[in-house]
Amino acid sequence: MHGANYRRGNGQVFTRKEYIKGKPQIKIAKFQGGKRGNYQYCVQLLINEKIQIRHMAIESTRLAANKTLEQTTGETGYYSRLRIYPHNLLRENKQIATAGADRVSEGMRRAWGKAVSLGARVRQGQCIMELYVNGDAHLEAAKKALRSACVKMPGTATIKVINWDGKLSP
Repeated sequence: MHGANYRRGNGQVFTRKEYIKGKPQIKIAKFQGGKRGNYQYCVQLLINEKIQIRHMAIESTRLAANKTLEQTTGETGYYSRLRIYPHNLLRENKQIATAGADRVSEGMRRAWGKAVSLGARVRQGQCIMELYVNGDAHLEAAKKALRSACVKMPGTATIKVINWDGKLSP
């Protein structure tokens, strides 16, 4: 299964996990990281197109950004937050590709498929991830971290800097 098959979100979203046996587990370990506090800058990762992002891509983006930023600012020099959650169940109708498969499988007849992954549908211009930092040196490190992290995302992304000067709510 390739992620490119699920990049476009077509049709109605299926989110009812209570009806599914053997549903996939979410791969995202943490949605927030670093130290909560007062920060000068908020650096956002925005997606440029309407797209569907799988939970493995979200987790790898988070890991890449946090690892790069932690090396320069330390564990307490930043705060990161994911702004999307993968609710949508992605299904795959697996085909049998062995000898005699035409007598066993039914092809596309009654093709409902098994739930294989989770995804989040995002709008154009929606914020995927936020990094909060202090100082201009840390601001450049946060931009670099998001540039290296957006490679893991499908589609193209934009980095936006907001002069924050505010306190994060608990």
